[in-house]
Amino acid sequence: MSMGSVSATAPANGNQVNIDGFAFAPATLTIAAGTTVTWTNRDEEPHTVAASDGSFHSPGMGTGATFSHTFTDPGTFDYVCSIHPMMHGTVVVTR
Repeated sequence: MSMGSVSATAPANGNQVNIDGFAFAPATLTIAAGTTVTWTNRDEEPHTVAASDGSFHSPGMGTGATFSHTFTDPGTFDYVCSIHPMMHGTVVVTR
């Protein structure tokens, strides 16, 4: 089972994706299974992180908010901002 959490503080370490300029950076991230990825909203607008397959979904994140998700299974996980669906990214999870 995968876990997700939201925080108002930036992560101290780990694999990070920034949300800035209505884009996820990096757009594609490759990690090992068991790794936690943290998204940080650097935009003035609220955003979400929502897996296309429904495996994870953040609440609305204001400026400076973070969302973390641990990827336990290998695979390719596409995601979007459900508020701005033109924003999309991919996490590739290896063994």
